[in-house]
Amino acid sequence: MSEKILEINHLSKSFGSHEVLRDIDFTVAPGDVTSIIGASGSGKSTLLRCINLLETPTSGEILYHGENVAGRGVNAAAYRSHVGMVFQSFNLFNNMTVLENCMVGQIKVLKKSKEEARDHAMEYLEKVGMAPYINARPRQISGGQKQRVAIARALAMDPEVLLFDEPTSALDPEMVGEVLNVMQALAQEGMTMLVVTHEMAFARDVSNHVVYMNQGVICEEGTPEEVFGNPQRQETKDFLSRFRKN
Repeated sequence: MSEKILEINHLSKSFGSHEVLRDIDFTVAPGDVTSIIGASGSGKSTLLRCINLLETPTSGEILYHGENVAGRGVNAAAYRSHVGMVFQSFNLFNNMTVLENCMVGQIKVLKKSKEEARDHAMEYLEKVGMAPYINARPRQISGGQKQRVAIARALAMDPEVLLFDEPTSALDPEMVGEVLNVMQALAQEGMTMLVVTHEMAFARDVSNHVVYMNQGVICEEGTPEEVFGNPQRQETKDFLSRFRKN
């Protein structure tokens, strides 16, 4: 596929004298499901936050359809409506119902009418199995349900790419599967996804591209078969050896 949605070029990010990301390069094409794996503290979440413009890169480019969105004067809210994000801690509005959480961005950013936003929100709440809970508030539902609402909210913005920042790490083990099932279904439907995850089975079985990060750099990347089946770098082998249980 020649058309790239995102191109990350020489991206670096420092907090004071601490360099968290160094010279990151990779691309995202339509339909890609890219899993970013690596130990905690390797820069994975910071990379996603830079791509979503929640952090400002220290240097480098983030090209969205060839346009550098890391430069000045970019409308971050408009960009984020195309490149959505699902957070580890859900980030739902506690004072709104499930349905209102999925409508508010459509109304404020996409300027949709309430009726249109409601219909669109319901479509995705049904898709993730949360339609029966539309009048509940976040405190009344489980962590797995909150994350499914957060996914529906992101999908309701009709993003071109969806970023997931460790979407299952705040969940009880029995709730992880319900969120991974939704993500797997999205992948099968062709949703372009960039997933920071500790779920190695998801990275191996659902992704078509795996990026292994270590100490702020991309150490190795390739297909799941290449990275999991025949890793080239010793750091990758050491990291994956902890997950080789099946």
